[in-house]
Amino acid sequence: MNYSHEVEKMCTLAKGPKHGPAPIPEEGKWVKAYEIKDISGLSHGIGWCAPQQGACKLTLNVKDGIVEEALVETLGCSGMTHSAAMAGEILPGKTLLECLNTDLVCDAINVAMREIFKQLVYGRSQTAFSEGGLPIGAGLEDLGKGLRSQVGTIFSTNLKGVRYLELAEGYILKVAVDENDEVIGYQFVKVGKMLEDIRHGVDPKTAYEKNIGTYGRFADAPKYVDPREE
Repeated sequence: MNYSHEVEKMCTLAKGPKHGPAPIPEEGKWVKAYEIKDISGLSHGIGWCAPQQGACKLTLNVKDGIVEEALVETLGCSGMTHSAAMAGEILPGKTLLECLNTDLVCDAINVAMREIFKQLVYGRSQTAFSEGGLPIGAGLEDLGKGLRSQVGTIFSTNLKGVRYLELAEGYILKVAVDENDEVIGYQFVKVGKMLEDIRHGVDPKTAYEKNIGTYGRFADAPKYVDPREE
């Protein structure tokens, strides 16, 4: 260790309290984290790329500093979606510190990794007060039926108004409007559940019809609009 001339001339003063780091809540316990292996928890991080044309939601389930489960959800950028495929293979099995210093290809995924790292090491995880944390696989609970991410897509203009394209329930088929041309409901198809039924042998037409639903005062509307064609 090299010290400057000024430091070499200084006299030594004793250090006061040596209580270590402040304890953080982890899976129902208070833990003093000295090393990465002291970190456990499940949480989420949101990231964005430099031009902010896309975003990533990253969910990690960490046990004793090791990433045991990763869920990568992306929006708005096709390149990011392909990068997510790589990140999904890269992250599990690494320590949290390795993941932070791994090139996850996409800026948005890297930022999401940074944000979730801060949450976990500061004890701000989703499982801070859950005894034993959550089992591996718990990240899938964030997904909708058919293990499909919940997506909301709304487009609107000042001239023509709003168009609901996809909401939590599914892909929007029709928008219901009242006498004043105000939206009062919509009809949707649950895409994830429909595809799950088709995979299990249900006829596609039957699966499609079976998974159509409505929201709001759809049945009472005097007019319906196809949000993609009208």
